[in-house]
Amino acid sequence: RKNTKRVPSFRKLLRTSQIKLDNKLKNKQYKQKSAAKKYRKEQKKLREAVRDAISRKPFPLEECKKKQVAGKWEEKEEEDALPLDMMDEDDLKLMEDLAQKASFLTRDLSSNEPVHIKKRKHESVIEKYEKVPRRLQTEPEKELIHLLPIKDKTGIIPQAVEKPVLNVAHDEEEDTEDMEEAEDFNEEPLPILTPEEMAAQRRQKLQERKMHIAALASAILSEPDSNIKKLKELRAMLMEQDPNVAVIVRKLVMVSLMEIFKDIAPSYKIRPLTEAEKATKVKKETQKLREFEEGLVSQYKFYLENLEQTIKDWKQRKLKKSNVISLKAYKGLAEVAVKCLCELLVALPHFNFHNNIIVLIVPLMNDPSKMISELCVEAVKKLFKQDKLGYASLGVVKVISGLVRGRNYDVRPEVLKVFLHLRIKEVELQKDSEDIAPKKRFMTYKEKRKNLSRMQRKWKKAEEKLERELLEAEASESKEKKLKLHTETLNIVFVTYFRILKKAQKSPLLPAVLEGLAKFAHLINVEFFDDLLIVLHSLIASGDLSYRESLHCILSAFHILSGQGDVLNIDPMKFYTHLYKTLFSLHAGGTNEDIGIVLQCLDVMFAKRRKQVSQQRALAFLKRLSILALHVLPNSSVGILATNRVFMQTFPKMDLLLDNESQGSGVYLSELEEPEHCNAQNTALWELHLLQRHYHPTVQKFASHLIAGAPTEGSGALPLDLSQRSATELFETYCMKEMTFNPPVASVTPRRKDTFSQMDSFVDEELNKQLQQHINETVADKPLDFAKHLKESSLA
Repeated sequence: RKNTKRVPSFRKLLRTSQIKLDNKLKNKQYKQKSAAKKYRKEQKKLREAVRDAISRKPFPLEECKKKQVAGKWEEKEEEDALPLDMMDEDDLKLMEDLAQKASFLTRDLSSNEPVHIKKRKHESVIEKYEKVPRRLQTEPEKELIHLLPIKDKTGIIPQAVEKPVLNVAHDEEEDTEDMEEAEDFNEEPLPILTPEEMAAQRRQKLQERKMHIAALASAILSEPDSNIKKLKELRAMLMEQDPNVAVIVRKLVMVSLMEIFKDIAPSYKIRPLTEAEKATKVKKETQKLREFEEGLVSQYKFYLENLEQTIKDWKQRKLKKSNVISLKAYKGLAEVAVKCLCELLVALPHFNFHNNIIVLIVPLMNDPSKMISELCVEAVKKLFKQDKLGYASLGVVKVISGLVRGRNYDVRPEVLKVFLHLRIKEVELQKDSEDIAPKKRFMTYKEKRKNLSRMQRKWKKAEEKLERELLEAEASESKEKKLKLHTETLNIVFVTYFRILKKAQKSPLLPAVLEGLAKFAHLINVEFFDDLLIVLHSLIASGDLSYRESLHCILSAFHILSGQGDVLNIDPMKFYTHLYKTLFSLHAGGTNEDIGIVLQCLDVMFAKRRKQVSQQRALAFLKRLSILALHVLPNSSVGILATNRVFMQTFPKMDLLLDNESQGSGVYLSELEEPEHCNAQNTALWELHLLQRHYHPTVQKFASHLIAGAPTEGSGALPLDLSQRSATELFETYCMKEMTFNPPVASVTPRRKDTFSQMDSFVDEELNKQLQQHINETVADKPLDFAKHLKESSLA
């Protein structure tokens, strides 16, 4: 017997509640168990009946007597048997009755074989089948429900009612009717619409959905406490099934929900209530607030799960059963989902599930899709820039470190470059207002005893207790807590950098690592300085690095030495030499952007270490930089000349290069790679005279300023807008990335207009001369047609 599970129809599910469906399921399972038990009992009874029928087949008395006479044993039994005349009539009658009723007298007692052997041998298949008792179709037993008994004069009368039996056949008929109606409905031919009608119908549907979304969003924003349940209705529209408007409606709902959550989310993290808090009776307002917070958190969680599922479906190229949305449309939905997650990451760093959003966003920074990767990178950068406390930054840095290690350092360089936007350096240098403000000082016990009476001491104690509680309730973070978070964040960053330096030196992540070390090198522990400088020098000496990467190595080394490294006795001469000999690798082509890093290196190497730099080294760099200014773009020339100005104002006797007379013995060796031994004091800065004739006006101003000796006052001084800017700022200000001249060239439109007007007048004169000559010739040949010809000529 096969028990098939009947699936209820959709219409029936709509009109029944979940409790009713559960009760139906339990009743159905109970009926199936009782039917199976009843079936097993019937089978057992059937087997017993068959067994009894086979063993109880009656034989006539005559056949038994014949068999007994035929054998020898029968003769002996006949002789030994008692004559019937010696038996009483009552006994004889009793024996005859027993012979007709009892089965043991009908057996063949002469045979020693078991009882059923002969029967089984002589029985046929038809006889066996006929002996099986028929099973009549009986009505099912009715189940009774026992009620309370009734008591009358005669006694207690039990009461019972038949349990109503669900009419399964009727339900099946209803289901079949529903299916037939649905099939008939589907079989109806749809009206054929023109493309214009289809577009109009789609616009109408889309407008209806938009109005519905706007109405729900307005209701939620106007009264979030009372309309929090409408979030569920709005979130249900993420499953829009109309294929004509499904994609647009889902995108609109995603963005609408994101804006709603940004507006109604509180400025604190909602924690789940404990069992004791749930059992405690509270005011109506408190209960209402609790219900709002619980509903908000649950709907926010479901919304994030929907966004995550949308991204997963796009990643797995997984098509849903409904086929409402095509695979191509999944990419657009995934992009909108990523934008929403990025907005929530930046806007709600304090709210629930922020760590879950980080875990979703950080792997997408390494996504093959450039658009999604850039969205996630920009969101993380914004989060780093606006994170003053450091909690969110610490969470992101942990996930990035795990991602880099889990992918075996095979990630995009942009993933590591986001570390450069951490606010750790800014917070360390610029103290917040709450750290600068003096802390509240409370009176000691001795001061109270000395200056206050007993009653005053009592009041003072209560006042100080209240002030302490108020200070603890403030949301300001202490300096120690910030430093602790920043230290932990930096440790993870440096561990990531050092792993790459140790295990993946040929990785494309190395430039990002060196750039990060250059920024945070002053915060590294002193114990690592020696090893780190050795690693940086070995990287430069290996020759495997590009020029930009070697510049980052130099910048990192001098950042280390300019901070806590001042106490170390380390000579960085090898880094000076490397930069000096590679300066001529720069030119006006692709390496022009690297000049910005060179300017930073020069600032750290000379301006911040002026006491450790010799005069010969400064003169050599000043001469080589002046030569380099002739070969680069104008913005680079301005930055280099601004650096030369710092050299001349910082180091004494730099004006030696402005004199034609040589100082000391020897000849300047421009090709020598050692700045200390190239005899730079015996040359002159003749390049400045060429730069005075440069086509860029700012370069001309700087060249004239340096020829005058870089004065701070007088006619040779620079304007304030140039003198107060650093070399790096000037390099970026006069950049020509947009392919425009900076500063813009003055307009020459009036001259061009005069030239064109002169040309037009000259052309008109020539045409008039030719026309007059042609008219004269025509009049001489045909005087009568003069007027007609003149008219035609004028028209032509």
